[in-house]
Amino acid sequence: MHAYHTDIGIKKKTNQDALLIKTAKTPDGYVGLFVVCDGMGGLAHGELASATVVRGLSDWFENQLPELLHSEQLDADIREALEVCVKEQNEKILEYGGQSNIQIGTTLTALLIIQSTYFIVHIGDSRAYQIQQQVEKLTKDQTLVAREVERGNITEEQALQDPRRNVLLQCVGATKDLDVVILTGETSPGTLFLLCTDGFYHKITEDELLDELRPNQYLNEKQLKYKAIKLIDAVKERREVDNISVVLAHVV
Repeated sequence: MHAYHTDIGIKKKTNQDALLIKTAKTPDGYVGLFVVCDGMGGLAHGELASATVVRGLSDWFENQLPELLHSEQLDADIREALEVCVKEQNEKILEYGGQSNIQIGTTLTALLIIQSTYFIVHIGDSRAYQIQQQVEKLTKDQTLVAREVERGNITEEQALQDPRRNVLLQCVGATKDLDVVILTGETSPGTLFLLCTDGFYHKITEDELLDELRPNQYLNEKQLKYKAIKLIDAVKERREVDNISVVLAHVV
């Protein structure tokens, strides 16, 4: 069960976020791929970067994943295939940027669920959360400010106001050397995964996420969609100026 919502926000002229939701039924159960990308670059170029990554992962899901599902070393093969796919998209964006003499890129946070196992691919500062009876942030922001907090140079509270908070340590399409972070874990029925761009989480608290999204067996897709819209509307009311996107995946 899943839902999504994206909004241009209150200031920008274009929405450079891109989302992907793909599910398929296999003899062994459902598989699902959920993606958020936050593109950056002048004019519409950020849209091109985020759309390139989404299209590449969509093709991978349709054309390569079915064969991988029969692998005897599924975990290792999925990890390797995802990394190769992301690096291919990185090359495409780099090549386009080089030819056009522009610098563009995109964050990437993707969730692949295969039966009771999940894989998360993460580059940049979009996020993945797991919500059960509490909210757990699964990804680590790849930003200058997050690194400063980790090193003890500034506090979490200072980081929220720091003018450098949008400075990324890496993104897809900006450099040839890409460190693709891939996380794995086990999931269980009732778990809710939330993927979002930074425009969403800057103005919302984990307590609010838990209040609205605490897994509940009575939630259906219509209700999930309503929750996504309600949360994004709250973020807009708090004067967030960025594009705002969220994807929800409820394991049933």
